[in-house]
Amino acid sequence: MTDLNGRRALVTGAASGIGAACARALAGAGAHVLVADLNGDAVRDLASEIGGEAWEVDLGDTAKLATQVLDIDILVNNAGVQHVRPIEEFEPDKFSAILRLMLESPFLLIRAALPGMYARGFGRIVNISSVHGLRASPYKSAYVAAKHGLEGLSKVAALEGGAHGVTSNCIDPGYVRTPLVEKQIADQARAHGIPESEVLPKVMLTESAIKRLVEPSEVASLLLWMVGQDAGMVTGASYTMDGGWSAR
Repeated sequence: MTDLNGRRALVTGAASGIGAACARALAGAGAHVLVADLNGDAVRDLASEIGGEAWEVDLGDTAKLATQVLDIDILVNNAGVQHVRPIEEFEPDKFSAILRLMLESPFLLIRAALPGMYARGFGRIVNISSVHGLRASPYKSAYVAAKHGLEGLSKVAALEGGAHGVTSNCIDPGYVRTPLVEKQIADQARAHGIPESEVLPKVMLTESAIKRLVEPSEVASLLLWMVGQDAGMVTGASYTMDGGWSAR
């Protein structure tokens, strides 16, 4: 079992889905968890449930994050959104907003956390990326671009942090059973010209050898190992949990 007693962790996008599962897993292993999300009511409820702290924050407001200082041992960059459009119809402001939330804010949070991690000689950065950080899909230009960028950022943090006891890795799930996935079913159906009932078998799971969604708890279980002492030599890596999608 991973023992995180005495460790402080921050999880972004923690109001539901993967973020909430990760926050619960970290707290269950003994960490004091700061749960961050734009949905203040949800993070306050979760913080109360797990004995952590709530941080109601708009991570798209990168100007405020630029002056942030974080006293944490574990950083989980998870916050994300999805927007499904062909490139020629993709709204430029939506593209910029997605990159701010999913690439710039992880950079700024890593930047804010590293000095304290370096001073203590220990740090774990886990970036919840996606199979779309390794592969592309139509109609997701901003999401794919942001996740590919996050993979590169994670590797740079690994190279810089290695001498200071700080590791940085990505978890790359396929489609996870979360509100983010459920909300895009209608958009996918419209973009592909198919009924919503056909989106899972014909779009989301067509490349996967295992024909089901990933559960948030499965992602959280891998995260727990990554942040523990046994993973001290694991850095600059991208661990897929995609049912075989990226094996193609």
